Amino acid sequence: MINPIYIDNIIKTALLEDINYLDVTTDLLIDAQQENTARFLAKSDGVLCGIDAALRVFEILQPQGFTAEVYRHDGDALKKGDIIAEIHGKTRALLKGERTALNLVQHMSGIATAANRAVKIIEGTNASIADTRKTLPGLRPLQKYAVTVGGGKNHRYNLSDAAMLKDNHVDAGGGIENAVKKLRAKLGHMTKVELEVRTLDELRQALDAGVDVIMLDNMSCEMMKEAVAITDGRALLEASGNVTDKTLRQIAETGVDIISMGALTHSVTAFDISLKII
Repeated sequence: MINPIYIDNIIKTALLEDINYLDVTTDLLIDAQQENTARFLAKSDGVLCGIDAALRVFEILQPQGFTAEVYRHDGDALKKGDIIAEIHGKTRALLKGERTALNLVQHMSGIATAANRAVKIIEGTNASIADTRKTLPGLRPLQKYAVTVGGGKNHRYNLSDAAMLKDNHVDAGGGIENAVKKLRAKLGHMTKVELEVRTLDELRQALDAGVDVIMLDNMSCEMMKEAVAITDGRALLEASGNVTDKTLRQIAETGVDIISMGALTHSVTAFDISLKII
């Protein structure tokens, strides 16, 4: 699902960042012809994501002769102690690529695990979990892919995907009615319009303006329930703002369609995976 050219560029950037011109430890200690086998091991429970990207690190460092036996794939549930993959290659390549490979698979698995946890919390409701654009610069494709591996969905990928009027757009654009009307006059028929609202009065204005999606910004659950009743299916409703695992279920039970969570990507905890030479 991810462009391989993008993956290679990310990996090469990371490797150049990590290895200036020489790995003074590995290159001076390890013979150039030495080979070893190593294992990726899960050190906690969660959802795997990014193993192919991790393996690609070693393929770039050793274009010929590197091999991998993969036992767990993206989306698989992991238990502490599981062997994810076993790799064999030049020892220098294994040691030089270890940190970059682990950075990728740990971060992506952390996102997939967090997304999967959120999806499970709201099971049985009509709501879905979505990410946001609160991603790390340069890593958005990896992070948004990881969200889908965990069972979540992607919000707009970038500013070109959809028109989204936030409070500053509305304030600068002359109010809800004027801003939506002006946008609709210039947008193509394939582009949807989402509008952020802070009050139920703004919600009614958004419905009158005919937007496709309405974001309920930092509303209480009681207010969101009222918003669902007022909307009555005329637009998709997205809950956003300070969403946590503790509040997820209550928000989902208000009847909203989407719950977007910036925390899935901007402050996720890395999943604990190690690479050990046998």
